[in-house]
Amino acid sequence: MTALTSIADLPVISNQPLVDTFGRLHDNLRISVTDRCNIRCFYCMPEDNVTYVPREEILSFEEIERFARVAVSLGVTKIRVTGGEPLVRKDLPVLIGKLCAIPGVRDIALTTNGVLLARHAQALYDAGLRRLNVHLDTLDRECFHQITRRDDLDKVLDGIDIAQQIGFGPIKINAVAVKNLVEPEIVPLVQYGRERGIEVRFIEFMPLDSQGLWSRENVLSADEIIETLSREISPLVEIADRDPRAPATEYRFADGIGSVGFIASVTRPFCLNCNRVRLTSDGKLRYCLFAIEETDVRALLRNGAPDAEIAATIRETVHKKWLGHEINSAKFVAPPRPMYAIGG
Repeated sequence: MTALTSIADLPVISNQPLVDTFGRLHDNLRISVTDRCNIRCFYCMPEDNVTYVPREEILSFEEIERFARVAVSLGVTKIRVTGGEPLVRKDLPVLIGKLCAIPGVRDIALTTNGVLLARHAQALYDAGLRRLNVHLDTLDRECFHQITRRDDLDKVLDGIDIAQQIGFGPIKINAVAVKNLVEPEIVPLVQYGRERGIEVRFIEFMPLDSQGLWSRENVLSADEIIETLSREISPLVEIADRDPRAPATEYRFADGIGSVGFIASVTRPFCLNCNRVRLTSDGKLRYCLFAIEETDVRALLRNGAPDAEIAATIRETVHKKWLGHEINSAKFVAPPRPMYAIGG
């Protein structure tokens, strides 16, 4: 791929879609609002001595809003707010309201671990948020503590109940599938979702932890989970008319009760359909979760750069996007940042 010599090489045309050199259209922006978190999942963060970005380097709500407005002018229609744990960011509903007010945004969602959800659910709903993804690997208190190093399961479950009562929907549960750990949790978690009209999405364990714990042998594959659920609950039938650019492959239960999704980044990479770009909490733009390089837009936002320059930088970043992450090849290199510092 030939690199551009300058962002001036790219015209800034608001109605020109964000398409990379492989023809992938980008309309989905993930915004991390913090790298801090109130739990310590072993596959993401160490228990102690966590290195955080200095607070003065974290983007303000006004900077995030401005960047989002420019991105939307280039064709972004979907925004997901992530962390770290986004609900530890003070006054998050204020940002949600700002993002919901941007003309052209069709969908805004929040990914949270749910620990603070009960406290903030009403304010988030009042700000315009409707879609939630709650991270929850298990319904077993001991296993929850083993994974998160915290005793907060009841808070998460209360948060989900309150969010449903308020009227959030859809609510989905994200569960990381780590082999030789979560197998006993799969069926109870899915049954919980079926009873409440919540889709559980299993995410294959990815090499994004800060402690180098990942190995291919620790990945509980989507196929293995499908086999278990089909045997223990009801056969699963793949949903044929799903959005091909969505990260999850979705299945319906043959008995007609509910659905389940799989984000199989390791065994079924979906890079060829990727439509996402990511903004980290400290203002770095990334074209892939696993990217080695990233583009500094914080400097542009803080040094008076015009919208046209920010737009051209977004276009250039998308233009440079690689074909895929190559987890399954000898060429793979884990990104220098762990998941909590990139944004989920």
